[in-house]
Amino acid sequence: MLERIKAALDSLSKSERKVAELVIEQPNLVANAPIAQIAELALVSQPTVIRFCRSLNCSGLQDFKLRLTRSLVSGVPYVHSMVSRDDSAHDLARKLFDNNISHLLRCRNELDTDVLERAITIMSNAKKIEVYGQGQSGAVAIDAQNKFFRLGVPTVSYTDPHMHGMSASMLGPGDAVVAVSNSGRTLDLLRSVEIARDAGADVIGITHSKSPLAKRCTLCLYADTMEDPDLYTPMITRIVHLVIIDVLAVGVALRRGPELIDQLEKMKRSLKEKRVRGHDNYS
Repeated sequence: MLERIKAALDSLSKSERKVAELVIEQPNLVANAPIAQIAELALVSQPTVIRFCRSLNCSGLQDFKLRLTRSLVSGVPYVHSMVSRDDSAHDLARKLFDNNISHLLRCRNELDTDVLERAITIMSNAKKIEVYGQGQSGAVAIDAQNKFFRLGVPTVSYTDPHMHGMSASMLGPGDAVVAVSNSGRTLDLLRSVEIARDAGADVIGITHSKSPLAKRCTLCLYADTMEDPDLYTPMITRIVHLVIIDVLAVGVALRRGPELIDQLEKMKRSLKEKRVRGHDNYS
């Protein structure tokens, strides 16, 4: 991408060239910065930044950033899309924290609250909740089970495709499935979701908006990040998925009422005997 920008310098307008020069001089900064900051540093307007991106045959700023990021890390695939070989520990920490924060804010702003409300209603009224996830999404599924079993709803997570395939066939109306997947195109997971839907269960997807999984669920909470799961370990996506699970769990807890609070307090008291005394402020 940087070579393409250098080659295109003479064909760009005067204002677009300012953006190009900023990208060449500080590519990592531009890859992480919002449009307002890019425009301010380049001394141009925000529409100029968009025009510059389209001059390079990108659909917009996010598309340009994705392509720029891929070119910057082409030497370190399978690690993380925002890092480079010569990054210091300080740089790594700043990039990973800032990138997670920016994606969480984006997901929060794009989250469909009507769909979220429906998902909380389904899970609050469910006779049973099952959570399916494979690979790295399996860790999210296990975390979801740890959250929801405390809320008075029988909950189990399955990370093995044979197990969630068999279990899906035994569901029925009133049961709920949460299907978690970064790519949303794992064949075994898609098949289990179809089986659960055919059995009458509601399926809530947590995945990318354009994935095959999103099209097969009763409703879907989207986690659109810029990570390419074929090249990089989807670290950011996992964090976004975990926060969406937390939102659902808190929503269900509030919906199920005061009697649940008493149950949670009783559970907390039962754990005290397993902890060292004198450190009550720590979990």
